[in-house]
This record gives sequence, structure tokens and C-alpha cells, in this order.
Amino acid sequence: MNFRTIVKIEKPDFTIRPFEQMLFVGSCFADNMAKRFQEERFPVTANPFGVMYNPASILHTVERLADGHEQWRVAVLTLGTNHIYVEKATGQVVDNCGKRPSHLFEEQELSVNQCVSHLSQTVQILHERCGAEKVIVTVSPIRYAKYGFHGSQLSKAVLLLAADRLVRKHPGRVVYFPAYEIINDELRDYRFYTPDMLHPSTQAVEYIWERFSEMFFAPETHRFIEEYKPLKEALAHRPFHPESPEHQQFIKKTEEKLEALKQKYPGLTATNITTKIST
Repeated sequence: MNFRTIVKIEKPDFTIRPFEQMLFVGSCFADNMAKRFQEERFPVTANPFGVMYNPASILHTVERLADGHEQWRVAVLTLGTNHIYVEKATGQVVDNCGKRPSHLFEEQELSVNQCVSHLSQTVQILHERCGAEKVIVTVSPIRYAKYGFHGSQLSKAVLLLAADRLVRKHPGRVVYFPAYEIINDELRDYRFYTPDMLHPSTQAVEYIWERFSEMFFAPETHRFIEEYKPLKEALAHRPFHPESPEHQQFIKKTEEKLEALKQKYPGLTATNITTKIST
């Protein structure tokens, strides 16, 4: 008997290599995933101008980034909501109200077509100006109680339709990762949520990371992560007796192993990983 429904994920036509330069833009779920990548020594850029929940604000971030000189082969866009805030005085979509009074803004909802338009512009800028060969789009599983749960589902439905159309519009360049479906179908239990019962728990984020790595990681990426795991644990070690001979020997052995791993994976040095163990 099978007591779970597993979301089937098809392998894309590309893989993510170790130490790949990656960009994450979107909801706070994008920050959670980016943090997990950073733990595995990926040089990640994540929401440099703050969390961006809707497709219009995601576009604004990418437009600002395109004025710089950074390049990312892979970008991940995490869609949180289709709700936007428009400044009444200017008619412009604002990404952050800046703690100004709410009466200065009007809340609106983007249609599916509007979402696709904003996201298509984002994909084009990422490709033409930021060097992105592949864009991964996903819908955040975080629910928005302030809309009411029916309203939150309607918002997610708009984003899911927009993501599907975006993939169809940019075949070979945009792929969809089903984070929303994994949380709601595979992890269909409140024990996979934080105490607010709205945000995925650390365990849930870790599971989504595992499914993401299954879908996208190159074999050498999996190998590096397995080889780096004991060193990552050693680097995070906090000793009770830092001056003891045993701990000093532990430091020496760990640094030797780290240097050996850097020789095997030259890209590890480029991530500026520290060789100093906690003392």
C-alpha cells in the first residue's frame, strides 16, 4: 500500500554544476532556497533589493540588476502572489511601500496575461543582458491568510496558469519546478509547516531542496555535496574545550582535508570558503 502521492518530475535538458553562479528573485521562499544553495558553496545572489512577491516587482529587480555587470547562467524566479500595490499619485507599481500610509496606495490583482507579460520581459532581460541560459520558475507554497484562504488559492491559480504559459512561450529556456505541488500533494500535513501553519518548515524546505537537486544537479554536483558534507559539519563544529590538544589536532586534520578538496574542486576556492575552524 502506498500512503503518499509523489509528484513526478521530468529531467530538464540541462544540469546545474558545482559552484554555478545562480540568481534567486521572488518571495521569501526564494530566500530559503538560496540559503540552502549557499550552504553547499554556490555563489548565490538572492533578492538584492528585498523580497519581491509578484511578477511586476520581480521584473523591477531584474531590470535594476541588468544595469550591473554580474552574470548568471541559471536564474530562479519564485512567484508568491499576483497582488500588487499601485501608488495613487503616480500610477506606478511599488515594490515596497516604505512604511508610508496605506491610503496612498491601491491594491490590485494582475491577470494571467499581465503576469505572463511581466515574466516574459524578465526572461528576455535575463537572457540578453544577464547571460542567463536557463530560467527556473516556481510558485511559492506559502499561503497568504490576509487574502482569505479562498483568495489565496485564487492568487496561486493565476500564478500557476501564468507559469505554465511562460514555459510554453519560452520552450527550452524556461522550465517549471513544482514546489507548490510538492508541499500540497506530497507533504500534505501540518507537521510540515511552521507554527503559523502558513510557511513550510525547515524539514519541508530541505525536502524540496532534495527534489530540486534530483531534478537539476549534475552527477559531479551530487558527488561534491557528498564529499563536502563531513567538512561542512566540521566547519560548523563549536568545541567545548577549544585549547585542548584533541581539538587542535581536529583543526589540523580538517584544514588538510579542506585543502585536498580544493585541489579536487578548484571552484571551491572561488567561493571564498574559510579554512579557519572555530576555536
